[in-house]
Amino acid sequence: MNKLTLATAALCLSVAGSAIANAAAAVPCEDMLKQLRDAEKAASLSEPDKSKVTELESKGIERCNADDDKRADQFFDEALKLVIKK
Repeated sequence: MNKLTLATAALCLSVAGSAIANAAAAVPCEDMLKQLRDAEKAASLSEPDKSKVTELESKGIERCNADDDKRADQFFDEALKLVIKK
């Protein structure tokens, strides 16, 4: 094998390994969304906080629908922090 073929194979393995590690680290976004919605039911938020939580939830749902659980979980986590800060 030449050096270019070996380098290409190594890069492919590295990218695949990274994708697997990222997928394993993320919580299923549907679970995070359920946690957020449960917390929202119990919270009384100010209008600005409620608006921000709704915005973050929408962004999270968009990423969840795109099978990007890691980014969706980040949006849901940020929203949860707003909801439970009271």
